[in-house]
This record gives sequence, C-alpha cells and structure tokens, in this order.
Amino acid sequence: MNKKHMKIAAIAFTAWYVISRPEGAASLVNNALSGLGTAAESLSQFMSAIPS
Repeated sequence: MNKKHMKIAAIAFTAWYVISRPEGAASLVNNALSGLGTAAESLSQFMSAIPS
C-alpha cells in the first residue's frame, strides 16, 4: 500500500468510527485535546523555570 491508499483508509476508518460510535469519538477528541493542553502547560512551566 502506498501513502495515498493509507490516507484514504485512515479517512474511511475515522468516518466509520465517528458515525458508528459518536460518543467514543467525542471522548477520544476530548482526551487528545486535554493531553495537548496538559503538555502545553508543562512546557510553559518548564520555560518559566529556566533562569534568564
């Protein structure tokens, strides 16, 4: 499989998952965004702790 086929398969799987399990998809997105927020906060704390 080349990259084009993998991209189409990923899009199809995502669409199927959102249609068949919307609550699960929403939870997955919520958890991913929460994780990104936590990572950004940790990076901010790290940068603030570096002496200038």
